[in-house]
Amino acid sequence: MAAKGSSIWSKHGIFEKHSYWLMLGILLVVSIGGLVEIAPLFYLKNTIEKVEGMRPYTPLELAGRNIYVREGCYNCHSQMIRPLRDEIERYGHYSLAAESMYDHPFQWGSKRTGPDLARVGGKYSDQWHLEHLKNPRAVVPASIMPAYPWLAKTKLNTKHIAEDMRVLALMGVPYTEEMIEHAEEDLKTQATTDADSEGLDQRYPKAQVRNFDGNAEDITEADAIIAYLQMLGTLVDFKLYDNKANVR
Repeated sequence: MAAKGSSIWSKHGIFEKHSYWLMLGILLVVSIGGLVEIAPLFYLKNTIEKVEGMRPYTPLELAGRNIYVREGCYNCHSQMIRPLRDEIERYGHYSLAAESMYDHPFQWGSKRTGPDLARVGGKYSDQWHLEHLKNPRAVVPASIMPAYPWLAKTKLNTKHIAEDMRVLALMGVPYTEEMIEHAEEDLKTQATTDADSEGLDQRYPKAQVRNFDGNAEDITEADAIIAYLQMLGTLVDFKLYDNKANVR
């Protein structure tokens, strides 16, 4: 029996002597392992724990996020706080997977030339953000961030916001037909101080309504990106999670 067993195991020599067969064997094993781990994620509905307070972006916030991605802000600013003491003490509660469930693409990352922005909402005033976009050194002297003064001068193009929302709805973001139908109206309402925001509040709880860039004449790209930044990290009540942790 010993001789027979040793002869069977000795056949692995074909993989050691021929790199082609070794490569095929590695690909086969990795493929099987990958399918076992990844395939269930396509039909499981509980891969992301639902969190109270999360909602899709308002049309104005979505437009701001599109500008944020367009200008490459994600190259220097991540939106993922790790569950490490130094990160939590600096930025706040660690990021939850549900906070990025409506992001296409998500804004995670490991490179931080600038600070993480996952909890930047409400940390600074609208005026601070406006000045920071126009001239970062005016509010943060040591900043190496480039200036984006044209955002406050460029009128926001709202023509395609409904189409953007419709595409995201196909990808699983829960935008309803009502939300898409009122997209341009809701966008203008959120950036206008004297507008009736009742419908907006019903569709997007906790939506912040005001003139974000201080320019009452036009809705600019600065309005949109500031609205997006001021929303980040404000939808979830993290005191509930802190209380749960203390109880445990």
